[in-house]
Amino acid sequence: MNWAKIGLFAGGALFGSAGIEILTSKDAKKLYTQCTAAVLRMKDQVMKTATTLQENCGDILADAKEINEQRAAEDDAVLEDTAEEKAE
Repeated sequence: MNWAKIGLFAGGALFGSAGIEILTSKDAKKLYTQCTAAVLRMKDQVMKTATTLQENCGDILADAKEINEQRAAEDDAVLEDTAEEKAE
């Protein structure tokens, strides 16, 4: 029988049992709660940033449409002037 393998198995079982106790302790639960709260705060901040970004993109789109409408109106005015000159 190989005593090294038995020792490794026993050490692993002991370490696993201690690990489970540590992970389910009150201190660990406090840590999990604090981490979850931090993630929720981060989520709220990301959502605020995304909303601001969407609003800014909407403003940019509206301004771009307005610019294009003005250019189209200017082009129409130029075409009308050109047509009047040719008619004379």
